[in-house]
Formats: sequence, C-alpha cells, structure tokens
Amino acid sequence: MTDFLQACRVAIGAAHVLTDDTDTAGYLTDQRGRYTGKALAVLKPGTTEEVAAIVRLCSEHRVPIVPQGGNTGLVLGSVPDASGKAVLLSLTRLNRIRAIDPINNTMTVEAGCILQHIQQAAATAQRLFPLSLAAEGSCTIGGNLSTNAGGTGVLRYGNTRELCLGVEVVTAQGEIMSSLRGLRKDNTGYDLRNLFIGAEGTLGIITAAVLKLFPQPKAQVTALTALRTPDHALRLLNLAQTHCGAALTGFELMSDFCLQLVAKHFPPHRAPFSKNHAHYVLLELSDSESEAHASEMFEAVIGTALEQELIDDAAIATSIAQSKSLWQLRELISMAQAHEGKNIKHDISIPISRIGEFIRVTDVLVQQTSPGCRMVTFGHLGDGNLHYNVSPPVDVKDTDFINQQAAINRTVHDSVDRFGGSISAEHGLGALKREEILRYKSPVELRLMHAIKQALDPHSLMNPGKVL
Repeated sequence: MTDFLQACRVAIGAAHVLTDDTDTAGYLTDQRGRYTGKALAVLKPGTTEEVAAIVRLCSEHRVPIVPQGGNTGLVLGSVPDASGKAVLLSLTRLNRIRAIDPINNTMTVEAGCILQHIQQAAATAQRLFPLSLAAEGSCTIGGNLSTNAGGTGVLRYGNTRELCLGVEVVTAQGEIMSSLRGLRKDNTGYDLRNLFIGAEGTLGIITAAVLKLFPQPKAQVTALTALRTPDHALRLLNLAQTHCGAALTGFELMSDFCLQLVAKHFPPHRAPFSKNHAHYVLLELSDSESEAHASEMFEAVIGTALEQELIDDAAIATSIAQSKSLWQLRELISMAQAHEGKNIKHDISIPISRIGEFIRVTDVLVQQTSPGCRMVTFGHLGDGNLHYNVSPPVDVKDTDFINQQAAINRTVHDSVDRFGGSISAEHGLGALKREEILRYKSPVELRLMHAIKQALDPHSLMNPGKVL
C-alpha cells in the first residue's frame, strides 16, 4: 500500500494524509464511544476534484472507502471496521458555501459544512434553513443527506430529502455527477438525487448540495403542555393542526422520566410546573403574519385543550430566553440519559394514529424482557418518530444490562413491525442494524437494493459492511 498512499499524498497533499495513530484516533471511534475501528489512513481532500481523484485511486488499488462528516451518527455508519483495510475519507475540508440565491430560495453548500453554519448563513440572507437537530453544532450537511436526517421541523418542512433540490456526487468510479441546478421541477428520468440521499455513502459520495430556503417567520411561539397519556397527545396534535395548519412546526412528546433525568443531570433545567405529570408535549408555531397573530392562535389551542381536558397544564414562553429554555428540556434528554449510564436506543417510526397503543403494548413487553428497566420515551410525535430508549433498572450494572441488548432490541423491533412501523426513522442502518433489517425487509426489497448496489458499486468499495 506504500504506492497507494504516496499517490494519495500527491493527489491531496501530504499534510492531509494522516497515518499516525495520534492523528487518526479522533476519526475512528463512533460518537457514543462504544466502537473503534482501524483505517489504512485518514484522507482529507479539500475539493470535489480531490475526492474524485482519491476515489479513482481507491478503485484502481481496490481500497475500500468509509466517508465521514461530523461523525455524529449513532449506528456505526461513519467508522471503519477492525480490518484496517479501508481508508476513512473525511469531508470536513469541503466546507464552503458556494452560493445563496434568496430569490430562488436556495443555497449551494459543500458536504463538510456544519449544519449550524448553514442555518446562520441563511439567517444572514434573511432566510430560514429549517433542518434542526441536537448535533447541529457539529454534524455536517453531507452526513445529514446521507442519512436523510429528520430533526424537530419534519412536521412542517420534511426530512432532509425534502429540503434538497440537487446533489453533486462522486461515483464509485471516481466520476463527478452534478445536478446542482436548484430546480423544483425536473421530470427528465430517474431521480438520481434521491438514490444517493439516505444511502449512507454506500453508492457514492455526496460532495455538495442545493438546499431549499424559506422566508423567515415573523414570529415563533413555544409552549410546554402537561398531559396524562400519549393518546391525549395525539388528540392535542389533531386539535393544533386543525387550528394552526402549516404554522405548527414542532410537536415533541416527552415522558416524565425524560425530564426527571434532565433535572437530575442538568440543573436547574426542569419543567415549569408545580408537580410532575406523566407526559409532556412541546409545541412550536412559526407564523408569517405577526407575533400577536401567533399568540392568538396558540392561546386558542391551549384554551380549547384545557376545556376538553386534553391537557392538565400549560406554560407559554413569553420571551426568546424562555423559548430556548423549553427547547433545552427536549434537547438535553439524550445527554442526560448518557450521564445516567449505558442505555439501549431505538430510533423508530410508527403510524401516528397508533403511537399511543404502541407505547402501551410495548412498555409491557419490554418490562417482561427486562424487569425494572426504565423507559426514556420521547420524539417527534407529529411525524411518528419515537426515540424509544431503555435505561437499566436501578442498581443494575451497565455491563449486565447491555448483555440484554439483543433481547430488548428483538422485543421492540418485533413490536414495531407488528404495528406497521420502521426500525430506523432518521438514524439510518449503518453497521449496527445491517443484520437486523434482514428480519423486516421483504426479499423483493432486499434484492432490489442489492441490485442497485451491484450496479453502482460493483467492487463494493463504498462504505462496505453498511446498510447491506
């Protein structure tokens, strides 16, 4: 491999070919710190042309490629295996915003751009890029596109796929395919853009994208409501959508135990109520008219919900600081659970109308599998995406609990399947769920996926061992 690495140095510069353990360590361990792979080298190209040159070299030498953005994924999709045969291709140097077109409401960005920087650039142009998730300060748009990330705004704006109009991709052969045209209508054959979005780097490497922008809302209003069951939350969702329509941009469900963990590990963050309630919903309206109009809509929804006994209490933010404080209750849940100890995560989607029944039924099944375990249930109720996480019983060692992971996963995933859901809503499959999906995808779907993989990546060099 000496000749290969020397050719890489010539292609992108010796300073961007990392082989020393001290230089590569930060790229090879997954975000949760549970797995560390090995790599022949970490390569950091700075342009699309350099990415293409590296891919051509890898194709010539039959070297597998693991693309990586911010390495914030949760399913081992952006780290290599333990063989040490692959190179890790970090796209963090491809971080330019190439163009902003406020009239066309588009922004052209490179794959290594941090999501938060894209949001800020849009705001500077008096536009909104609505993709928002907890890792937005470190995740990259290339990773968001490769996993079709969701986040808190899916209810109004859709997943990342819906926010992308075109992509630039380096194929497995090292060719550059560009559809960076910013068109909302282009009915000229197969939709190649959507083939690469959500493919987790297994078909090609996304190097740039044209993103949709939106007018900035004139007002955003946030409220936290307390209620008894997820079924009450579903009725509240229906009420809010009826009253507010597309202005309803956030609808997040959280169990009481979620906020107990946040209060425990991140004081003084706590629910603004005098007593605990079984469940909470965080709602947000984004209004194009005025703050007064948004507040009027919100107050009507909250008032009706109280009258119909859908909610037991409510707190409406009256300032930006209060709104941020309410959102922090939601955003700190995952970190609080991590501070509590090892846990078993499930990123699932269920038909929205069946979420209440799913939680009731599956909570019982999980308790039968792991008596005394504590459920950390939260997520984007408006689009059916639950983070249905499990923490160990009190006084049970982390290692003993993690040994139950396969059994708990099977219990949850079989229940998801029975309810017509998906075992991966927004995190992807990576290596973590590659075998698990065989139980739930039909043979026809799997054959078609394998056929696409074989056609586009016949030597299986693109992120091998992931998805398929």
